[in-house]
Amino acid sequence: MYKSRTVFISKKILTFNMASEQIKFKTVKVSDKGQISIPSDIRKEMKIKKGEELLLVKKGDKLLVEKSSKISKKFAGEFNFMLKHAETVAQKLWNNKEDEIWDSL
Repeated sequence: MYKSRTVFISKKILTFNMASEQIKFKTVKVSDKGQISIPSDIRKEMKIKKGEELLLVKKGDKLLVEKSSKISKKFAGEFNFMLKHAETVAQKLWNNKEDEIWDSL
């Protein structure tokens, strides 16, 4: 027998990163092994292939599933400022007269 239940979802969750995209709701069950199956229509639309890595993001009691490749594109170049800073610090450390003593060893 099917039991009906009410689910409340905040507007913030419904509109998260989905400005003009269609929103779909599907219910999935968790297996004994903790696995879930992504419905085939969603896999086709998202072009999720067998063996592809997905990223699970947990915030509070919410769970977001996103393609790892999509996340990589979003964060490409996000840490360039840190790399530039690290290179500057490394140059200061290595380009000094006190350090030249190690060159003769």
